[in-house]
Amino acid sequence: MSFASTCGILLLDKPLGLSSNSAMQRVRHAFGRIKAGHTGSLDPLATGVLPICLGEATKVAGYLLDGDKEYEFTMHCGTRTATGDLEGEVVEQAPVPPDLAARLRSVLPAFTGSIRQVPPMYSALKRNGEPLYRLARQGIEVERASREITIHRLELLEVSDAKASFRVRCSKGTYVRTLAEDVAGAAGTCAHLVALRRTAVAPFEGQPVHPLESVLAAPARIPLLQADAALPHLPSVRLPLEAAARLRMGQKVAGGGEARQGLARAYGPGGEFLGIAEIQPDSRQGAVLKPVRLFNNLA
Repeated sequence: MSFASTCGILLLDKPLGLSSNSAMQRVRHAFGRIKAGHTGSLDPLATGVLPICLGEATKVAGYLLDGDKEYEFTMHCGTRTATGDLEGEVVEQAPVPPDLAARLRSVLPAFTGSIRQVPPMYSALKRNGEPLYRLARQGIEVERASREITIHRLELLEVSDAKASFRVRCSKGTYVRTLAEDVAGAAGTCAHLVALRRTAVAPFEGQPVHPLESVLAAPARIPLLQADAALPHLPSVRLPLEAAARLRMGQKVAGGGEARQGLARAYGPGGEFLGIAEIQPDSRQGAVLKPVRLFNNLA
């Protein structure tokens, strides 16, 4: 079976133990080695929702990076590791308070809303072109500036002995390992992650996710989301036949609907998704549509 014209977004349920890139490469091969790209990496020890853009849909991958994410995670209190998870060696130990649950509940409000977070050394952030995790593996630690993130919601789900489980909805750039360490520190102990699962990625909340085994066994049976499902935040503009043809050729066309400036989803007269265009003000026509990322080989 040929997948040459495949275009869509697969919501993969990434399994434990695989890097995001390894999971994506397996999916790519299952679909005939077509072009593919994932959005929002998950560590090998994390599982859950990993959007993978296939074929022409890779053109919208960059627009998915800013979406909010939801996670469920479990931390083990009393020990902190170099990596913040199960992979690293223990670098700190502290008593676990007998009233751990009450302490955790009392500190959660301080970690909700706009907060600042220092990225961990074991991260893909770069310093002078070198990923921080490579420096960390050499025993080198460098100063990292704190960054502003948003924690929309943070709930304590369960406390059992030294383990505590949470659900969090957060902005891009949030390191859950660091969040766990900071929450534990505020509660008077230390901690590391023992489980992490991404349960949702905006704007795909409520959509089914597909186990890797199912994708590899029968890729043709896996329903893909349309590429424009990644762009609900952009206004839509429908063009008549002649204008759609001109836009496909890379020309500016009159249009813009009610929106007067910014990116938009462009559609042809039959509702086919043409791609991403920019609405620009025009003194003569009110607004024009400039092609930004157009799609090919779409029905």
